[in-house]
Amino acid sequence: MLKIEKLKKAYGKYHALDGLDMTIEKGALYGFVGPNGAGKTTTIKILAGLLNPDSGTIRIDGVDAGRDRRGLKGKIGYVPDSFGVYDNLKVREYMEFFASCYGIEGLMARKRCGALLEQVGLENRADFYVDGLSRGMQQRLCLARALIHDPALLVMDEPSSGLDPKTRLEFKELVQELNEEGKTILISSHVLSELAAMCTDIGIIDQGRMVLCGSMKEIMERVDQSNPLLITVYSNMETAMAVLRSHSCVRTISIKENCLSVGFTGDAHDEALLLQQLVDADVLVNGFSRMQGNLESLFMQITDREDKEVLLYENKPGL
Repeated sequence: MLKIEKLKKAYGKYHALDGLDMTIEKGALYGFVGPNGAGKTTTIKILAGLLNPDSGTIRIDGVDAGRDRRGLKGKIGYVPDSFGVYDNLKVREYMEFFASCYGIEGLMARKRCGALLEQVGLENRADFYVDGLSRGMQQRLCLARALIHDPALLVMDEPSSGLDPKTRLEFKELVQELNEEGKTILISSHVLSELAAMCTDIGIIDQGRMVLCGSMKEIMERVDQSNPLLITVYSNMETAMAVLRSHSCVRTISIKENCLSVGFTGDAHDEALLLQQLVDADVLVNGFSRMQGNLESLFMQITDREDKEVLLYENKPGL
């Protein structure tokens, strides 16, 4: 569906995008995340045709967007993070205006606009003035407008920003419904728990490059594997430390009172054998589990360039 290769964009000496590669498969609901200044908005604005890249290629359905900018705009529906100002326009007029921008007019336009307003739950607001709608209703209208030409890819930049929890949930469900109907969606958000609950795929960008991407299942498996073991020792701490230092799967150990945080590369079977080894060594263990992780914890591991943890022990293979 979407393939970005070696995309670059600089503002003076600042490189907003530094060789970005990204692939989105047809039918995906792709979460696009990164710290402030990582290049998310620049990427989205280039996709929406609002900025030109310095170099690199963008292909949608195999078509080179750089050679066909008009074709690019016809294939993408864009939902920005802010609605804009539209004085003295009613909802119906707003929709029909944008329909005309894509050559949809007359009866066809009225039917298309009516169907989309019904889909986003605004069919009873057709004669309301746009600037009188709530923030949540404006975002629904913006989504309906982005769908007016039935785009191949829907690009959404922080669409739930500023929404209350109830409205955010309703908007999330609406996005999921569109995806279930077959629409390919790229959505940028700072609410990582929300993306984890709804997306099929995720991409994490940092300093203008993709640092991690994959299906949500793959990403969450990595979260589980990257989290430390938490071992609470009731007695025989010295023996416990000796057992852990000698174990091939133990990479790091840090301690706080009687709780050990252990960087452990093994699987569930290796965990069970480690616990048995501790018990056989007469270590009394009253807590043994993987730390519960989430997308936020993985995001912080990848994008936080300050290493603040002081390790009690670190095993470096080969040394």
